[in-house]
Amino acid sequence: FTQEHDRYMMMGGENYEAEIERTLSGLGFTREDFDRPTREFSGGWRMRIELAKILLQKPDVLLLDEPTNHLDIESIQWLEQFLAQSAKAVVLVSHDRAFINNVTNRTLEITCGRVEDYKVKYDEYVVLRAERREQQLRAYENQQKEIADIKDFIERFRYKPTKAVQVQSRIKQLEKIVPIEVDEVDTKQMHLKFPPCLRSGDYPVICDEVRKDYGDHTVFDHVTLTIKRGEKVAFVGKNGEGKSTLVKCIMGEIPFTGNLKIGHNVQIGYFAQNQAQLLDEKLTIFQTIDNVATGEMRLKVNDLLGAFMFGGETSEKYVKVLSGGERSRLAMIKLLLEPVNLLILDEPTNHLDMQSKDVLKEAIKAFDGTAIIVSHDREFLDGLVDKVYEFAGGKVREHLGGIYDYLRAHNAESISQALANQVGSQNMSSAGSPSSSSSSAESSEVSSGKLSYAEHKEQQKKIRKAEKAVKECETKIEKLETRKAEIDALLMKPENATNMELVTEYTELMKSLDEENENWMMLSEELEEIKNS
Repeated sequence: FTQEHDRYMMMGGENYEAEIERTLSGLGFTREDFDRPTREFSGGWRMRIELAKILLQKPDVLLLDEPTNHLDIESIQWLEQFLAQSAKAVVLVSHDRAFINNVTNRTLEITCGRVEDYKVKYDEYVVLRAERREQQLRAYENQQKEIADIKDFIERFRYKPTKAVQVQSRIKQLEKIVPIEVDEVDTKQMHLKFPPCLRSGDYPVICDEVRKDYGDHTVFDHVTLTIKRGEKVAFVGKNGEGKSTLVKCIMGEIPFTGNLKIGHNVQIGYFAQNQAQLLDEKLTIFQTIDNVATGEMRLKVNDLLGAFMFGGETSEKYVKVLSGGERSRLAMIKLLLEPVNLLILDEPTNHLDMQSKDVLKEAIKAFDGTAIIVSHDREFLDGLVDKVYEFAGGKVREHLGGIYDYLRAHNAESISQALANQVGSQNMSSAGSPSSSSSSAESSEVSSGKLSYAEHKEQQKKIRKAEKAVKECETKIEKLETRKAEIDALLMKPENATNMELVTEYTELMKSLDEENENWMMLSEELEEIKNS
């Protein structure tokens, strides 16, 4: 018993509940969430639950594939600190540059069928990679000159008997040369220029005392802001604080109270994850973009597609076979070729690699219109936006300057600390007022009991319909997973190693599985929104 008790204590058994609470809180869960059934959470929050389970196991090696995709900035900052301080070893696949730089000290690049190992952080790797490519180019050019000289010698003296020995020697020399490969061209050199559009009025968006409620829950109120023509602004804050909700108000997708005015001559280009569902499935990737490209961009469609990971034969794929992430990238490209003067982008970098993000960032910087960007990607926002709107505690506050100016103004090293400082100061100022704290608690609860009978009945009908859609999607995923396991087992047999029918079926199955998983996450999010409305 003593030995087992000591082992239990060494494993942190006495503090395991505190560790669970600390991990869940760090990933954005509230204490009220701790006892909720997991089925009540959306797909994005379920991903956080799975991440918490992995972190709490304290494995020797953590394998994390795009762990920040469903996290807000505060949770990303917490995860950075956790991995830097607590994790033993981490293998990380991510396109979040700031996250990678803050966590890793070694970078593995997979290119041209090879793995290159750089024992440095990502930013240092970028510099070393550029130097390596320059060296490769010089070596390649020297080798090509050497090959040309050898071939020239062979052609000149091929038919001279006195040079036969030298010619044969040169031929053997040519056969022994190992071709030098040069890394693929960096697509960030691709420059995207927006098509011309009419000049908008001086103030594309004006909000005056805008308020949004879902039942008894106030998302935000007293929102008063003015966005001037040519400004690039960021909406930041925790998930659920109303960033995307205000965007939907601006787009006229949902009702609100207060005054919200869209300026004169404003042409809006809007990107959100659901925009990908509006693509024409009968077209190929190339046709989708070629149909909207104009002017000089029509000559650069293939370059543009390559910059967004649709290079080569991939551009001939039909939209109907694309995964959710691929559709989002395609919808983004399509938007960037439309004549608009107000860009509204809701999490535009979720499915982009670093090179694609560079192309997008440079395009927005060169855009002479106005841009509203909802994003948790600090590196993407840095140098791009000149004003930050912070969503916290049902309020929206304006901060002049870039994303890191916003951080420095709060004497914080991260956005999470800045948000925590703001919330903390609010709590201190209201600590002496029981009535205000109780009313705040009441306003954060969503009460379906105050709905009329007809409204309650209609809501339940929508919930049942949404739950059915989620269940049907889960059934499809289960069937696909079952078939995947069957094919995996078949491909393990030597006689099936070259069975192209199985390989083709497996490839198509993985596409379908990816698409259904994306669909399940979207349906789960919709179900949660209906339950909270």
